[in-house]
Amino acid sequence: MAQAFGQMTQVTDQTRRPQLRLGVASYSFHKFDRAHVIDFMKQLNTPYLNAKDVNDHLPMTPPEATSVAVSAYRASNIQLTSAGVIYFTSKDPEDIDQKFQYVTRAGLSLIVGSPTREVLPLMEKYVQQYDIRLAIHNHGPEDKEWPSPLDVLKVIQSMDRRIGLCVDVGHTARTGLDPADAIRRCGSRVFDVHMKDLADMAIKESQVAVGDGKMPVRGIFEALHAMNYTGFVDLEYEIHEDDPLPGMIRSFAYMRGVLAGMGYQD
Repeated sequence: MAQAFGQMTQVTDQTRRPQLRLGVASYSFHKFDRAHVIDFMKQLNTPYLNAKDVNDHLPMTPPEATSVAVSAYRASNIQLTSAGVIYFTSKDPEDIDQKFQYVTRAGLSLIVGSPTREVLPLMEKYVQQYDIRLAIHNHGPEDKEWPSPLDVLKVIQSMDRRIGLCVDVGHTARTGLDPADAIRRCGSRVFDVHMKDLADMAIKESQVAVGDGKMPVRGIFEALHAMNYTGFVDLEYEIHEDDPLPGMIRSFAYMRGVLAGMGYQD
């Protein structure tokens, strides 16, 4: 929901629950450096950032660079909500541990990740050891590992409850599923949502500003509301990479309008 930038949401007796907090996936700004990300976040009037190790947004190495980035965001009243997407393609314990240490250095408790099916079973002990949740991101029909959230859910149902999903609604739609229904079916295992819109729900390249396509945005918000979701809905804007801000501003305006129509108040 819209709120004055820099003010963190405080839960009071008067606060409506659940809170659908609108944030940004920093990959939306992958051509821009951290200083631009901070400026863009102010213009979008949201403090919530899912930060990725791209450009200098949230560097994994050297270790001290992670802390420098965290300090810069904190000084600008930006709240890092998760790190990722982080890919786990190696069964090497050192590789997995290095990535969990990175997230720990950043002071975060959620990884938006994409492990291979071969690596995923090994990650359960790291989730437990570090007490860091893992939200597996689906990437649509081209993804041979996790096309849809339901493919993830089948595998993780018997695993530690700290292993869940980041539902990318655009990629989900391209598998032929209704994103709102997929969210309902995944329930409490949904830890994060990546929001985008498509003019053609089967075509990746048809992405448009949220509200200009066919994505059932209100239905998605209603599904999250019904399951008492308290996480974040992060806009992942993957078009107009040289000038993403205008489309992102339109997307936030539309999403905030939908939330206002549902009775949410600033």
